[in-house]
Amino acid sequence: QVQLVESGGGLVQAGGSLRLSCAASGITVSNYAMGWFRQAPGKEREFVAAITRSGGSTLFGDLVKGRFTIARDNAKKTVYLQMNNLKPEDTAVYYCAAGATMMLPSSKSAYNYWGQGTQVTVSS
Repeated sequence: QVQLVESGGGLVQAGGSLRLSCAASGITVSNYAMGWFRQAPGKEREFVAAITRSGGSTLFGDLVKGRFTIARDNAKKTVYLQMNNLKPEDTAVYYCAAGATMMLPSSKSAYNYWGQGTQVTVSS
């Protein structure tokens, strides 16, 4: 039973901050790159951030660069997405994903497992 469970979503005002967590079970997290994606109503799921197996490298989507950070704690089997200076256009369901790769993928196809998502709503 592989599970990725996101938490930390909610309602926040524009300019505020929020930290999402993704707790993994059923996998050895150090063997997986971890990523965050988001999907707004009527839009395709888009890449947000990724981090390599040991946390040595990170990658961010163009729309969140400079505002979001990603981190992981393999001992706690948890990956985090720190979101700062949130904007209304950040409103979406945020999904975490795990990919069995040594690379830093931004494509959905590179990820093997997905969480159920957590809603983030940013008010104007």
